[in-house]
Amino acid sequence: METNKNLLISPSILSADFTRLGEEIRAVEDAGADWLHIDVMDGHFVPNITIGPMIVAAAKRVAGIPLDVHLMISDPDYYLEGFHEAGADILTVHPEATHHLHRTLTRIRDLGMKAGAALNPSTGLEAVKHVLAELDVVMIMTVSPGFGGQSFIPTMLPKVRELRAMIDASGYDILIEIDGGVSPKTAPDIALSGADVFVAGSAVFGSPNYKEVIDELRGAGRQ
Repeated sequence: METNKNLLISPSILSADFTRLGEEIRAVEDAGADWLHIDVMDGHFVPNITIGPMIVAAAKRVAGIPLDVHLMISDPDYYLEGFHEAGADILTVHPEATHHLHRTLTRIRDLGMKAGAALNPSTGLEAVKHVLAELDVVMIMTVSPGFGGQSFIPTMLPKVRELRAMIDASGYDILIEIDGGVSPKTAPDIALSGADVFVAGSAVFGSPNYKEVIDELRGAGRQ
């Protein structure tokens, strides 16, 4: 199987140097990043605490690319307006975290953001099958969420392929985003499985040359 698509690269600031976050954001943008990925964790839905709307607002003042905000939090409905006001362009929630996923997704869109749903490794595609019409992005977690720098779970590739087939059959324009363990080594197989967007944290920010890594990741879509 061959692929020839323009992959979008969304570096995750979870792996950035927070003592100079503004410089880091400008650096990945200058290196060709398409989106900027911001992981929000509450220490409840996932076993880690990261950042909130204040950092999103700070990133918005610096970034010229869309802010791709991933809410790994319980009861995200209470915070949709806050992240919209902070400047989120894409807002992704986990089906398990909200009681009424359809309502949550439509509210995200009503606020003017693109709506996403993230699926943990153990969460099946059935969780989003009946809300495809309300989605702009489906994120496949290829690690268990909560911490950066984890290894890619290769058994997620069939799930990506199955999601690709589901979306193509639906006729909806939905991007498949992959988050977890994405690197130049894992990217080709992920791209061949049907991904559209790569989230990359340590692979980008842990490299001495951001542009080189971003170009290499994007090149996985042209095999």
